[in-house]
Amino acid sequence: MSGRPVKHSVTLKGHRTSVSLEAAFWDGFCEIARTRSQTLNALAAEIDAGRETDIGLASAIRVFVLAELRR
Repeated sequence: MSGRPVKHSVTLKGHRTSVSLEAAFWDGFCEIARTRSQTLNALAAEIDAGRETDIGLASAIRVFVLAELRR
C-alpha cells in the first residue's frame, strides 16, 4: 500500500474540486459513505460545512475518518 496521496474529484456546491488522500483514508471515507447510504459528494459536503475555515478539506476528511473508525 502506497502512502502517497492520490487526487480524487468531489462536487461541492455545484463545483468540482479535488482532494488528495492516501488510499487508506479514501477507502475509509468510501466505506463510511456506504454504511450511511450517502454519496461521496454528500458526505464531503457535510464535512466541508462543518470544518473550520483554516482547515483544508483533505485534513478534515482524514480527521472525520479517524473519528468515525474510533467509535
